[in-house]
Amino acid sequence: MGWYTRCLNVFRPAHLSHALDDELTHHLAEAVDRLQSQGLSQQEALRIARLRLGNLALQKENTREMNILFWLDQTRSDLLYGLRQFKLSPGFAAVAILSLALGIGANTAIFQLLNAIRLKSLPVKDPQQLLTLRYAPHSHRSGWGSSRSAEFTYAQWRQLQQRHDPFSGVLAFSAAQFNLTTGGEPRFAEALYVSGNFFHVLGVPAIRGRTFDAGDDDLKSCSPGAVISYAFWQREFGSDPQVLGRKITLDGYPVPIIGITPPSFFGVEVGSRYDVAVPLCADKLISETSRIPPLNAWWLSIIARLKPGYTLAQANAYMAAISPQIMRATLPTEYTASFAKLFLANKLIAEDGQGGVSDLRHQYDAALYVLLSISGLVLLIACANLANLLLARATARESEIAVRLALGAHRSRVVRQFLVESLLLATCGTAVGAVMAVSLSRFLLTLITNSQSALYVDTAFDWRVLGFAAALALLTCLLFGLLPALQGTRLAPASAMRTSGRTASADRTRSGLRRALVVAQVALSLVLLVGAFLFIRSFRKLLTVDPGFRAEGILAVGVDFGKTVASPERRLATFRQLRDKFAAIPGVVSSAQTNTTPVSGDSWDEDIGPDSAPAANSHKQAWFDRVSPGYFATMQTRLIAGRDFSDHDTLSSTRVAIVSQEFARAFFPGVNPLGHTFHIEADAGKPEPSFQIVGIVQNSKYSDLREKFQPLVFFPVEQDETPHNGCSFVLRIAGSPSSVMRAAKSAVAGINPSFGIQFQPLSVQLADSILRERLMATLSAGLGFLAALLATLGLYGVIAYMVARRRKEIGIRVALGSDRSGVIRLVLGEAAVLLAIGLAVGVVIALWAGQFAEALLYGIQARDGLSLVSACVLLAAIGLLASYVPAHRAAAGNPMSALRIE
Repeated sequence: MGWYTRCLNVFRPAHLSHALDDELTHHLAEAVDRLQSQGLSQQEALRIARLRLGNLALQKENTREMNILFWLDQTRSDLLYGLRQFKLSPGFAAVAILSLALGIGANTAIFQLLNAIRLKSLPVKDPQQLLTLRYAPHSHRSGWGSSRSAEFTYAQWRQLQQRHDPFSGVLAFSAAQFNLTTGGEPRFAEALYVSGNFFHVLGVPAIRGRTFDAGDDDLKSCSPGAVISYAFWQREFGSDPQVLGRKITLDGYPVPIIGITPPSFFGVEVGSRYDVAVPLCADKLISETSRIPPLNAWWLSIIARLKPGYTLAQANAYMAAISPQIMRATLPTEYTASFAKLFLANKLIAEDGQGGVSDLRHQYDAALYVLLSISGLVLLIACANLANLLLARATARESEIAVRLALGAHRSRVVRQFLVESLLLATCGTAVGAVMAVSLSRFLLTLITNSQSALYVDTAFDWRVLGFAAALALLTCLLFGLLPALQGTRLAPASAMRTSGRTASADRTRSGLRRALVVAQVALSLVLLVGAFLFIRSFRKLLTVDPGFRAEGILAVGVDFGKTVASPERRLATFRQLRDKFAAIPGVVSSAQTNTTPVSGDSWDEDIGPDSAPAANSHKQAWFDRVSPGYFATMQTRLIAGRDFSDHDTLSSTRVAIVSQEFARAFFPGVNPLGHTFHIEADAGKPEPSFQIVGIVQNSKYSDLREKFQPLVFFPVEQDETPHNGCSFVLRIAGSPSSVMRAAKSAVAGINPSFGIQFQPLSVQLADSILRERLMATLSAGLGFLAALLATLGLYGVIAYMVARRRKEIGIRVALGSDRSGVIRLVLGEAAVLLAIGLAVGVVIALWAGQFAEALLYGIQARDGLSLVSACVLLAAIGLLASYVPAHRAAAGNPMSALRIE
């Protein structure tokens, strides 16, 4: 009989039973016929045939075992028996499965997000061969920065292209946004500037048309086309098969579509999804100011593909060798001697690039690992809780186990039965947890998605997530199933079957194990509660921190001129027009212009030299912005001393500045800086510009709410010699923002219908800047209090079990005159001891574990006493309250009923 048939017979016992009956009946009939042919009567022949065949039931059972896979049949029987046990105890099954589902679901959801951000490879050919190139830590560059700052200049990429011994190809790209409209409120497409070999090096073909080649990226004959993503093709063109050759407008520049990439390719930046790719040379045509070939335009990221047979170590050795040559060849001519020295000392390194590049990874990497550790502790607590429950069930089933052992069952067979029941629980918990994980992972995405741009993260189940969930199921099965199984089969059958077996089962070893599990639960729960309090308090401090301005009621407005306003004089005149029109809008209390809205992530910093001291070589930095008169009043930033800017601060007047209190402290300690001057480092060969300080304002946050107050300098917008081709405004409004936005659109269209305009409430911008803290506070609080609930249930179970086992003793105490308060103190004393030990262990672990979360906290130390004490008090109060219920029930019981217990 084949393996398949034997396996199939396990799951069709009725069919096999009928077949065996038929076979044994046939053998019996043949034996009777032979005996009758020898002259015996039918009755005598039947009797002798039965004697020769032996016990038919035993023969049937032996034959059945030969026709099945015995181990599989035993497993099937154990599973069915386990299901019957759960049916008899639905409350236990529901609590066990839900506890496991919450632990496994939380772990799986967080791992899904971690997998999508940190572990997944790019959907390209041989992603394990890809490396990202960047500067080594502590590199020195200069100029404007942003939250999405690029790493290399165009000249450096060209140098790397020419020196690529360990690489089969080196590509460059830069993320961008293109306005698809030609006026009014903009509609942006996520875009990539890419080198001509970008798709070839990645191994991404076009499903329609073609991708770029070297000719498409030629600087002399640049006539760019566009390669669009599959999703953009569907969304914008309805999957039109005739889309090739059609033109799309990118920041006012028409570009023909030449190809479409596969549905799986989203780009090379995790968390972002590109819509349109254009060659690098298109930067000369589309951008306001071309970044080709300036040596100080840092805008490109670089990915290289290793040649077969080369290693990361070899690539890094090569990068170290060529770094001096590349730095010398790409040294910006305007750098001073001191900064040039720092620049030439830079080193290039290569890192694993199979997951692409990602600001999201840098921002959330540590946070997700901490959250995964927290959810892992929750799962451990759930397992300890279930182990306690199963120990209680094993105690209740001691008579059943004793009978099975007395009838000849091997101990390993009974242990296997327990493990199968545990596996059944783990499987059900994993299945429910996987369903929960889908919803929870979507919830996690909402916590890290800002209001301005969608977050594209693939959290679909893949082999890593499935393997992680399966490993959790196996781990939980072993954790909460093995100990109860071993403990439940330890007792001798004769001892368990005695009437006093109840007392014997409550031995010190059994009780000690259950108490140890509760102590572990309390300790781990305290660690998680402390973490929850830390992250909640950190998040609250960020929400309540004084940023130096009042964001409520501020509407940030961005206006893009496109290419319609070319000269600096025209731009300054347009700025004034817009300021006047915005100030006249009904509902606008005050308005002002700024180059950079606070906490936007953008920044501009330079070295400073106070009074006659040169800025070069000072290595003292300040951060800058340009604002119009009325900016500080609009932002409600206090003017401490001096004056605000006025309409008289123009290009023809003395260059002036308003500085923050931190600037005054850092550069003019103990001196009133009003009337003093300072210099800004200039390009080599040019004089350092000097500015006179005319005002001091209170400290305010600049690019990030988490940062300490930086030395800030504000210049008047009218003294900007090279104004941007666009500007930002802050409007303090009263009433409906929608009416102000409609009026602002009309005002901008009245000046030039082709201008683009964007709106963003400043309070929303601030909320977007602390998404990571919100994620940590929300999840750590939820998981911490879930852990506390599980630990409380475990403590309640142990105390209730202890009361039940000591019911006769308690009855005797009451009968001998002990009052009910004494009984309650007896029971609560047991709980207090367990809580005290658990809290003591938990405090030690929490103090040690806090160091791993230090970098994620704001305004609070990892060893914060208030958080530690609050967590201890809360957990102790909940634990004692839970223990009071069985204590009160024991004290209120009838002592005569307890004394009747044998």
